[in-house]
Amino acid sequence: MKIATVGAGPGGLYSSLLIKKADPACEVTVFEKNPRGATYGWGVVFSDTTLTSFREADYRTYAEIVDHFVMWDAIDVRFKGELVRCGGQVFSGISRVRLLDILQSRCEELDVDLRFEREVAPGDLADYDLVIAADGIHSATRAAHAHQFRPRIDEGRARYIWYGTTCPFDSFTFVFRANDHGLFQVHAYPFDGRLSTFIVECDEQAWRAAELDEATEEESIAYCEKLFAEELRGHGLMSNQSRWITFPTLTTRRWHVAAPSGTAVVLVGDAAHTAHFSIGSGTKLAMEDAAALAHSVGEHDDLGSALADYELVRKPVVERFQEAARQSQSYFESTARYLHLDPEQFVFHLLTRSGRIDYASLKLRDPYLVERVDRWFAVRGRAEAIPVAAPPPAFTPLELGGDVVANRIVLAPVSTYTGHDGQPNDAYLEPLVNALESGAGLVVTDEIAVSDHARITVGDARASIATSTSTPGPGRSRRYPSVLPNSRPASTTAVPEDRRCRVPWGSTGHLLRGHGRCSPPPPSPMPPTRSRTS
Repeated sequence: MKIATVGAGPGGLYSSLLIKKADPACEVTVFEKNPRGATYGWGVVFSDTTLTSFREADYRTYAEIVDHFVMWDAIDVRFKGELVRCGGQVFSGISRVRLLDILQSRCEELDVDLRFEREVAPGDLADYDLVIAADGIHSATRAAHAHQFRPRIDEGRARYIWYGTTCPFDSFTFVFRANDHGLFQVHAYPFDGRLSTFIVECDEQAWRAAELDEATEEESIAYCEKLFAEELRGHGLMSNQSRWITFPTLTTRRWHVAAPSGTAVVLVGDAAHTAHFSIGSGTKLAMEDAAALAHSVGEHDDLGSALADYELVRKPVVERFQEAARQSQSYFESTARYLHLDPEQFVFHLLTRSGRIDYASLKLRDPYLVERVDRWFAVRGRAEAIPVAAPPPAFTPLELGGDVVANRIVLAPVSTYTGHDGQPNDAYLEPLVNALESGAGLVVTDEIAVSDHARITVGDARASIATSTSTPGPGRSRRYPSVLPNSRPASTTAVPEDRRCRVPWGSTGHLLRGHGRCSPPPPSPMPPTRSRTS
């Protein structure tokens, strides 16, 4: 089989060498329009999970990558003059130039034909059985078949610029700093022991207020060096064709098509998808695409089946990453709204922004940080001393509407609709009693009618009766007052009069129609609820 790979980035090189390794009889040629060693960007970050997949795909490549890694296990957040460190976050960084050199050498070792400074048009590849489009987000190969791939690009709202620095950071570092122009934030991490990546990000308003939209490359560097002089510790910033841009999120409807010549075309990496840099998954996703593509090609005799299998396996994985990346991107595009938070709360919110890390997983990674957050949470807004051992967040008090609820557990018992003439009976009250005695901080009742005409069924409670303490009834002298809808910790849902004649889902109560109290309701100005009209 003849295979042409367009683009000599990590995804294109890795897919080429893995396919060639699996089937040495394949003729694999890589076309790259840039000179060898030319690249945009500085460092590449991988998690420990990603490294495991590399080891399984090609141990020789994995071993050499690991030999050049810089590893760390912490995330530092600098906010409001404080430094908060979160441990247990294992990452590895490597120079992008070094990674490309490793992959290029491995390709040549396996007799993959590398052709640099060779730009090819889609029509030049009609003699190949398979074209692997790994030519990035601005892929000319994808554009030639855009009506089949159906790409979509959504531009981000923030501006960012990608720098390098000689400052040797020892962790993944976030910096948040506001000045007269607005809020600026930094994503920085080491990658080879000497250099670090230093990404500066801000919103459109701050970018224009600082006149960075008109600044030269040197003026932008000078501005950022002055703003983050404390973190750079006397080191400067370095540019590699660095410019202020917005992040484009690319999605494609299909990942493989057939060209008019009959050649199969498949997308890999940024040619198929992008994910915001704040979750550090661009190169990871491209190389995992490559591994999945090589595996599918090796597992199927028919090329069409192999490409279909590749898309079915990878596309859902990438879509989940893109959703997490969107959450992360949205967070960083609107960080200014969180500046009022205390450092502990801000850091917890930052680390859990994408949904991939939650309270439980963060506690496994760094129990000391979560304990610090729990203590802050337990005494927030109170004059009490910090507890020796903070209670779980669910059991901390909650200020709600001027009242303080003992804990944050809320129960809503299933409604029985067994009251009589607006008066709750034992069967109606028993679920509420059980919920209140369970220790929940708040119990929410079912709908309570504000008037006799607003009741939904004959089994509903009416506010004027349900809130009365007179004649509680046999067997309810002790417990009845504790479940009154207007008594803490119970909360009620009122039903206005124009919502009468509606039956809640699952209701077995009889409608009030026929009792002389129901008439067709007028159009309601309120939004619809989960109910069905009688």
